[in-house]
Formats: sequence, structure tokens, C-alpha cells
Amino acid sequence: MSKVSFKPGNMLYPLPVVMVSVGDIAGESNIITVAWTGTINSDPAMVSISVRKSRHSYDMLVENKEFCVNLTNKDLVFATDFCGVKSGRDIDKWEAVKLTKGQCEKIKAPLIEESPVNIECKVTKMEDLGSHTIFYGEVVAVQVNKELLDDKNVFHFNDCNPIAYSHGKYYTLGEELGKFGYSVKKN
Repeated sequence: MSKVSFKPGNMLYPLPVVMVSVGDIAGESNIITVAWTGTINSDPAMVSISVRKSRHSYDMLVENKEFCVNLTNKDLVFATDFCGVKSGRDIDKWEAVKLTKGQCEKIKAPLIEESPVNIECKVTKMEDLGSHTIFYGEVVAVQVNKELLDDKNVFHFNDCNPIAYSHGKYYTLGEELGKFGYSVKKN
């Protein structure tokens, strides 16, 4: 197997792609699509998002110090892309893609009702990394669509057709290949 060298860059693909809602439900709010996001801690539960300073949502994040990560799925792929290429300075994204502002439980930023999972976060730290600022968010509440729970309240996220982002394209997730720990499971 031969390899070709590339210049240093982020080649960590595929990535989750989420819509992050920021602001105050009663005042100005916006939706920004983020693929530079991830889990960073489990106790306390924490996630991160990385945002350029030039983005319309940046100042709202800095000022309000909270955000809602709205997981995306196949039904939301158009809205996800639109909210990533249009600026909230120029257009009301909520209205443009017909998304519904919902009330979060613990933060003032709105959630996206159409999203299958909403993760409410309070910013605990911001770090300027150069092109982006990383916002560390402690998860303070999570909402899940009831349709994703079975009769035993087991969560089945894959039933909503989640999407991922890879090299400029959106994909649905494929077939299950195994469960955590299957490689060491005894027969």
C-alpha cells in the first residue's frame, strides 16, 4: 500500500453536522451550522463547538455564553446546509427554512423543534485557537423526540436517519457493523 503526503490539515472525517441555535428566544437569535463539534467530557457532560469570529452567531455566543446543539437528520439536510451558507446578518434563517423556535429548559437560547435531539449547553470556557474560537459547553439539559424511544424508554437515535459531513458532502449513516465491546465478547 503506498501513501501520498498532503499538507497539514484537518482530515478527521466524517464529522457530525449540527445546527447550533444561539441568542435569546425573546430577542435576537440565529442558527449556525457547525461540523467542528464533539464530545469532550462525560462527567460533567460537555461538548465543544468551534466558530469563526466573523460569524454572526459569534458575538451572541460570547455575550450570552450559552448555545443549543440541535442534532440533524435526513429530513433536516436542506436546512442544515442553508444555515451553514447563509448569514443571519442578511436573513432570518428560522423563517427562511421554516424551522420552529422552541423553549429550552435551562438556557435562554431557543431550540429547534424539528431536531430529533436538543442539547442545551452553558459555556464554561472560550479559547482562541487562531481561525476559530472553541466554546466548551457543559450540558445542562437534553430533549429527545418521544418517537425515538421504545416501550422500555431505550433511545434509538439511528431511527431518525442522522447525517454526517465528509469533504463537502452530507451522508446518512450506513449499516451497523457491531456493538461496543463485540470484539472481546465471549461466545
